[in-house]
Amino acid sequence: MEYERRRRPLLRIRGVSVAWLPPLLLLVGVILLDFSTGETFRIITWIVLVPGIAAAICGVWTTAAYSVLSVVTYVFVDSAWPDQYQAGFGDFLLVALGGVLATLAAVVRVRQERHVGHMRDIAETTRRTVLRPLPPRWAGLEHAGVYLAADVDARVGGDFYDIQPGPHGTRVLVGDVQGKGLGAVEAAAALLGTFREAGYHEKDLRTVAERLETRMRRHRAHTAALGRDDGDRFATAVLIAFPEGTTDAIDIMDFGHEPPLAVGPHGVHELPGGDGLPLGLGDLGGGPPPVHRVRLATDETLLLVTDGVTEARDKPGEFYPLAREVSRAVRADPRRTEPRRLVRRVRDGVLRHSAGCLEDDTTIFAVRRLSGDAGAGGAGDAGCHGWWEAGRLGCGKPGWSVAAGCWRCGRVWGVGRMGVEGLWRGGEPRAPGGLRGA
Repeated sequence: MEYERRRRPLLRIRGVSVAWLPPLLLLVGVILLDFSTGETFRIITWIVLVPGIAAAICGVWTTAAYSVLSVVTYVFVDSAWPDQYQAGFGDFLLVALGGVLATLAAVVRVRQERHVGHMRDIAETTRRTVLRPLPPRWAGLEHAGVYLAADVDARVGGDFYDIQPGPHGTRVLVGDVQGKGLGAVEAAAALLGTFREAGYHEKDLRTVAERLETRMRRHRAHTAALGRDDGDRFATAVLIAFPEGTTDAIDIMDFGHEPPLAVGPHGVHELPGGDGLPLGLGDLGGGPPPVHRVRLATDETLLLVTDGVTEARDKPGEFYPLAREVSRAVRADPRRTEPRRLVRRVRDGVLRHSAGCLEDDTTIFAVRRLSGDAGAGGAGDAGCHGWWEAGRLGCGKPGWSVAAGCWRCGRVWGVGRMGVEGLWRGGEPRAPGGLRGA
């Protein structure tokens, strides 16, 4: 998507730009005041503020038009006074020079906005490359995910997740690369690439884990050979398998990551985890962690998060109580076990708890088995169901920009701002399936 196509004017009323209105009102106000104050106090020179205001909120051509209009208005208004009360040629030069400088300032501002928009497009492309679009109903699973970057200008970081179906069942990977920046993104991309291949071809889940461990070590060796200082980078992760022919159990391997939660209508319980070393540090513990076969009821949803959720703090410094809050939400409404509802509930809870000041990238991912014929749809399902959600947070900022839309058809359901209470501002767009305000 081109940046100019999605750039929104600063001032809008019912979708129509009114950025031209404040400079016009100021122009009229200066004219009226100049005639009202009399000859002892001429303020027509203040008209130089008009192109200055336009440069801050209008486009280049609008600013240039106001610059010319200000000069012409100055000439006509000043000439209406007797010669002894006219402001004179010096003030005329001030107004003309102010208009030229305002137009140049508008050019610089618009170019900077385009540059920032281009960089955001690059970040968005990188995010979609690392976190590829996933059909919401795929290989017998239904899922929903939210990624929020702690950096106000970032849209991608070291958090990662993916689903890979294959002849040996469907595998899920959720993880968090240590550190931030492009180095973390590169490591996440390397692990996801290996997971997509090994998760499809390898029958044994331990072999998939060994491939991931090897890939992380190779990536560290490569970056160290380049002379970079991230040679000790590692990644926590949870590797999950939904075996073929099994409807009530899953296999889990935990590499030092937050243990998954099984969320069902009858409660929330923590699954085994945390007994393995992070990816890249397996040589310190003698190999990958054990594979745990655990029961997962058909009406239960797996909830996986990164430490951006569990380490979110409120003002007194208390961590976000994930399990307790999810249990309370499910008791109040059992329908919140559905992945989209569950992810949205956790997202809003974390933002409310931390007042929008997240210190780390945050990923919330929920997945469950589809029952009956619902799992047969796959990526070719008709309709607009490829929902996605992305966000940008800013610590201390008044709100967060969020968006929701469809990967498949490109339709955007809504773009707006969220406040610290997780409520949609500026309209309440509704998406298919009842998704409200993303």
